[in-house]
This record gives sequence, structure tokens and C-alpha cells, in this order.
Amino acid sequence: QVQLVESGGGSVQAGGSLRLSCAASRIYSYSAYCMAWFRQGPGKQREGVATISGGGSPSYADSVQGRFTISKDNAKNTLYLQMNSLKPEDTAIYYCAARWDRCMGWQPANYNYWGQGTQVTVSS
Repeated sequence: QVQLVESGGGSVQAGGSLRLSCAASRIYSYSAYCMAWFRQGPGKQREGVATISGGGSPSYADSVQGRFTISKDNAKNTLYLQMNSLKPEDTAIYYCAARWDRCMGWQPANYNYWGQGTQVTVSS
């Protein structure tokens, strides 16, 4: 069973930056997976933030385009999310997710494996 463990969350002021990491274990052919970041804010549904294909092609939600950068290190089986110019509305629990084969948009149901989440809090 694939395991995903997020780290790097915390509390920052608006305009600040954080870098999230997601370490994958018990995974075969990490480079073949679509990896994604989702988030769930207080009282909100889980929403997609960014995806990165097995080949390294990124895709971003409109709300984070230009501020967040998704990347991965296949040698380390690790996914990253660099978050800059953070806003209070970015406050959420951030989840790492994985899907075998190609990326399939922003629906959480399309992803097979999930981490436990890491809290990001942005104060104004």
C-alpha cells in the first residue's frame, strides 16, 4: 500500500512563504504516477490546488496560479509545493495525493492514495 506523508505546514503572515513536502513510500515506479496537492479549508469542500504528471507537466488551480509551484524529485520519491505570496484564504489542511498513470483533473475521487494532511494557517 502506497504511503504518503506531508510535512512543512505551519503558520505565516499574509505575503509569506511555505514549502510543503510529501514523501512517498511503498511505491513502485513513482515517476509513473500523477501527483497532486489538494486542500480543505474550514467549512469547505476539498479542492485541487496543483497536479504534476509523471512526465513533470504541472497544472494549477486559478486561485494559486502564479503564486504556487509544484515540483517533484523522482530519485527521492518526494513531491513539493512552494507557496509564495500567501493569503488568508489559503488557510487549509493541505493533502498530497497520488494516482497511477495520467492526471485526471481536480476530482478527489480520481486519486487513489492520500496523505494525512498538514495544516497551513495564514494570518492577515
